[in-house]
Amino acid sequence: MKRNYDVSSFIILALCILFFTLLILAANVPEPAAAMAAFFIGPWNGVWFSGNTLDAVSLLLAAALGAVAAFQGGCFNLGGEGQIYIGGLAAALVLLNLPSVAGMSLWAAAFIAIITGGAMGFISGFLKKAVGANEIITSFLLSGALVPVADYLLAGPLRDPSGNLLATKAVPRLLRVLPPSNLSVSFAISLLLVVAGHFFVNNTIFGYRLKIAGSSPAFAHYAGIDASHYWAPSMALSGALSGLAGFFAIAGTYGRCHVGFSGGLGWNAIAVALIARNRPLLLIPAALVYAALEHGSQSAMLAIGLRFETSAFIQAAALLFAAIQGR
Repeated sequence: MKRNYDVSSFIILALCILFFTLLILAANVPEPAAAMAAFFIGPWNGVWFSGNTLDAVSLLLAAALGAVAAFQGGCFNLGGEGQIYIGGLAAALVLLNLPSVAGMSLWAAAFIAIITGGAMGFISGFLKKAVGANEIITSFLLSGALVPVADYLLAGPLRDPSGNLLATKAVPRLLRVLPPSNLSVSFAISLLLVVAGHFFVNNTIFGYRLKIAGSSPAFAHYAGIDASHYWAPSMALSGALSGLAGFFAIAGTYGRCHVGFSGGLGWNAIAVALIARNRPLLLIPAALVYAALEHGSQSAMLAIGLRFETSAFIQAAALLFAAIQGR
């Protein structure tokens, strides 16, 4: 019997909501009603919070679409966090050194971020095809090797001496949609990318071959499709979208590149992709609920002193429920 993946995805989201409701009730807080209100209403309580929650959705959509691209090609990109980080740093370098004329520096920065992340992903895909190297290990190790270099640059040569942060100077930003929140046009771009990803996978020859090669290499072989030909392209596309998410974070969310700006975005993106069952359109509700859960836990922390560590349970619970539903 064919599994209904749409229903499966919403079951996972419902389980996550139920889990955190029980977690808050079991936290022995003095005002559980206030905690619940902060958890569910806090992320949407006014322009500032709503805009910042939707901004988090935009970052998750771009990064999770990157994770889906790798999964569709039969690969697992474990270097998304580093690709976001290095891609964002590359974008910041362009924005800091290229004059901003008619927004050209933003276009150039986005392009460099895409190329940087794509190159990192391509290396892992190429090594898998050329020498049989496991892309999970190579993507993770490559990112793990480059992140400390980025930290050194941000804490040293690239640091803005006029401020107290381990960060670069302010960079030109994308058009903001709901000031004073951080929401920018990256939200609309991410939505368009998700729709384009859905069309690509389901309505193009290359997308169909990519999906077949990734989901069933044996069937692809009998159909005359060499699954190994799609490893490098899928990993490159995955890295490119992760790099673009880094650009969105720098030029849209923060306005500068600072140490640790990715903040686990790459790992959260994997959880969102698994919740969505690797279907691009389902990334939208998955990212929306995931971002609301994470921001809700932070809102509850500020409102009634809920432990900050509770937000880390979001990723663990989502991955656990996705794994259970995937069996």
